[in-house]
Amino acid sequence: MTDNRTQSTEEFQDEGGRRRAIDAYGARERVSDTLSEAPLIALAGGLAAGALIAALLPRTEAETRALRPTAKRVKDSARAAYQAARDTGTERLGELGLNRERAEETIRSFLSDVTGAARASGEAALDAARKG
Repeated sequence: MTDNRTQSTEEFQDEGGRRRAIDAYGARERVSDTLSEAPLIALAGGLAAGALIAALLPRTEAETRALRPTAKRVKDSARAAYQAARDTGTERLGELGLNRERAEETIRSFLSDVTGAARASGEAALDAARKG
């Protein structure tokens, strides 16, 4: 009788191992299919994972020395691009007659109109409630 229980337990364990192996194989097939259908998504996921790992690891002194000139060029380029976009945008808005003073005037007028509409709505609701 003890022998049957041992055999039954071993069969159960073997069956569980087979089931896990089949599941793992199925998962491998699904990943393989996904990679072949959407390799760019897999590439993006790999890049994102690599960037996350790199962000979590501390930078070494050698990396800092090696990247300093490149980082300075990137910052300078970004600053120049921002300034050019800002200047061009400001110039273009000026050509259209849109400037800070006009924007403030428009906002004040808009808020005044909204306040007036809210006041009129409130008065109409109050009048309707008094009559009703």
